[in-house]
Amino acid sequence: MKKNIFLYLFVFAALLALFQYVTGNNMQKALTSDVKQLEEEVVELKDSLQTMHLKVLDIQYFTLDNNDDALAYYDHLNLENPSLYIQDKLLETNEQKGDNPLIPYEGMESDFKINKIKVLNHKWILADFSDGKYWGDLIIKYELKDDLSVDFTLVDHLLYTRSN
Repeated sequence: MKKNIFLYLFVFAALLALFQYVTGNNMQKALTSDVKQLEEEVVELKDSLQTMHLKVLDIQYFTLDNNDDALAYYDHLNLENPSLYIQDKLLETNEQKGDNPLIPYEGMESDFKINKIKVLNHKWILADFSDGKYWGDLIIKYELKDDLSVDFTLVDHLLYTRSN
């Protein structure tokens, strides 16, 4: 009888070891496939990140901050961020009651105000304006003077038609 118990124990231990081996092998295969999938995803994300980085560089090409020749015009003024200073000065024109004086249209829903600004170089600005329902774009010429005042001149404008 003792002999049979040892035999059953040996068979049970062998089956347990076989079960552990198969389970571990299956788990290793699953983890290996997960690792391969994640590695492929990392490669895709790196490619996507590189593409987005190139797009950002392309978009930043026409900005004052990335134009050393245009920034050289403001070296003597000791401004830390000329682009931000000019944007602030342009946004100050929104503070007047009623429509912004640089926008040649009267607001239909409310007053037209400048929303987004992109300082292209040491002379030109692109700006977006809206009254909440209608919107348009402006091209503005500016001059930053030595006393840090800024003169803005409207060069061209566009009001988009509203499609239903």
